[in-house]
Amino acid sequence: MTMIPRRSLLTLAGAGGAALALPGAAAHAAPAPAPGPEPIELPAPTVRRTVGTVSLHLVDGARVDPFAPVPGPRELMVQLWYPATGPAGRPRAPYTTARVAAALDRSAFLDPGTIGRLRPSARLAAPPAPGALPLLLFGHGRKGGRSNCTALAEELAAHGYLVAALDHTYDAAVVEFPDGRLVSSVLADDPADWEAAEREEVGTRVADLRFVATELTTGRTSRRFGLPRADPARIGAFGHSMGGAAAAEAVRHDRRFAAGLDMDGGLFGSPVPDEGLDRPFLLFTALDDHETWRRWREHQRGWGRHLRQHDSGHLSFSDLPHAAGPGHQADHVPPEVHAQLFGGIAPERATALARTYVRAHFDRFLRGRPSPLLNAPSPRYPEVSFVWSRG
Repeated sequence: MTMIPRRSLLTLAGAGGAALALPGAAAHAAPAPAPGPEPIELPAPTVRRTVGTVSLHLVDGARVDPFAPVPGPRELMVQLWYPATGPAGRPRAPYTTARVAAALDRSAFLDPGTIGRLRPSARLAAPPAPGALPLLLFGHGRKGGRSNCTALAEELAAHGYLVAALDHTYDAAVVEFPDGRLVSSVLADDPADWEAAEREEVGTRVADLRFVATELTTGRTSRRFGLPRADPARIGAFGHSMGGAAAAEAVRHDRRFAAGLDMDGGLFGSPVPDEGLDRPFLLFTALDDHETWRRWREHQRGWGRHLRQHDSGHLSFSDLPHAAGPGHQADHVPPEVHAQLFGGIAPERATALARTYVRAHFDRFLRGRPSPLLNAPSPRYPEVSFVWSRG
């Protein structure tokens, strides 16, 4: 059966989006879900603190959307997670909207109704805790979506961060706007010119990240919606797959971003591999190595780490492993494809590792809280090895 080309694995596999629309993964006729299926509980945050969440529709009137079929301003859906003062009778948030969930089931080769069963811990529009919070901007994988790493976002919020995850419109698998519009990805699965496509996609993503950072740190958006305040002096960028490449380029391009992190994303679409970065950057991967990562290590000027999580797959850093089993995804794709995307690590353990190392990185560089986890391998986390260190 067909294996996944490495470039495709590092760019196309956004959890949920077109992650599994790959050679050898034929369409399936999935059975209907059983009546009243049980919810799939995402791991709760590791501290007992209420997390609030809210979704925003933001419009960048200064930019024309490069992907829209009809020219117009760039529109984004952004989801925030933040520490709250308490649930205050607020309901638990859905994982995503019903229409988006149905589209993700199809694109991820899951039984119908699977994504809709995922149950986060956050409370809808819970009152935010007071004070300015360090801001973390998250970017999904190519043809993924803003909910892809909800369990990680909730953990970071419970520990005091304001996390903002973007749907990169026309890149994300599908985006639903408040007026009911459903916008699907227009990106080619296999562009004729990968390098040109990646430059345009990463450039658009970086402009999205910078716009949202401005909206959340100037106070205009926070005052308008009664949201938590973001601290403009403490901003980080991170992402999965293509989102990680965009996080690196955002750090290179905008000095407001004090630190960045890439979860298993090839560093395509920017000069980062050949110029390096002058600020802290953590590369956290499932694959053993990649030519863009080797080049980055040669040129990185600031603090840097490349950590590898063994027995993992490209999607192990996302929420999709929690849905893959209940949604019988392994029944609908070739075995080697499933192995490359998920590895053999248990979903709960993969989530715990991502939470631990992502938080350790940003705690150090946005909050001044050093951790020995970033200095040497830990016997508590034997799955994580150090490939390279600087600083």
